[in-house]
Order: sequence, then structure tokens, then C-alpha cells
Amino acid sequence: MAQDSDDREMEDAAPGAEANESTNGDFIKEKQRLRLLPGSTDTAASFAFEKEDHTLGNALRYMIMKNPEVEFCGYSIPHPSEAVMNLRIQTFDNVSVFEVLRKGLTDLADLCDVVEDKFTAARDEFDAAHPDGEEA
Repeated sequence: MAQDSDDREMEDAAPGAEANESTNGDFIKEKQRLRLLPGSTDTAASFAFEKEDHTLGNALRYMIMKNPEVEFCGYSIPHPSEAVMNLRIQTFDNVSVFEVLRKGLTDLADLCDVVEDKFTAARDEFDAAHPDGEEA
């Protein structure tokens, strides 16, 4: 398959590219993007994630619900014009929702790392099998 002249291969991001650094090396201060909503307890809490949507909400809900210590986890987008996602977690007795949230975020990040590694390996294998850039 011939490539258009505008097609270019994407380069991998440099290590640390996700950090919030300006071009002169200073870090840019960002507003806190996670808030604990009023009325929360140690075993039942609601959180507001700023600048997040269904992409994080559904994946995080899924990962948290896999935890057997969680009684309920759900998320909502209060209004499509607001960039906020609310997450509610309820746990069984004496299980901290804060630890459950931390574990859910860590497990989701680990899963993303595995997906990225498998994708990169498959891409590299494909590139090695097709050095001229043509598809099979």
C-alpha cells in the first residue's frame, strides 16, 4: 500500500514527556484535579475528577469493582458541557475507600503499561516482517 506524502510515522515520546514542564525547564503549576465531595466517610465516598470523562470513568469503575472488598462503585458525568466525572465508591466494613481508589488507579496504570508493551512488541514484530513499509 502506497503512503500519501503527508503520512508520517509517529515517534515514541521521550522519557518524562508526560511531565508538566515548560520549554525552559520550569514546572507548570496545575489546579488539583481530584476532589473529595462533601458527605464522605471512610467506607463511602464520592470523588470529582476534573477534566475527565467516560474514558477514565468506565475503566476505573471496572478495575475498582474487581476488588472483592468493594460493595459498589459507579461513575457519572453530571453534564456533557462540564469536564468533570464523579465517582462513588462504597466498601464493606473497615475497608478504606481511599486505599481502594489508590489500588484501582494503580491497577489501571499497570494494565495500561501491559497493553502498551504488547502493542509495541506487535508493532516492532510487524515492522521487522515488513521492512519496506508495505502491508501483508
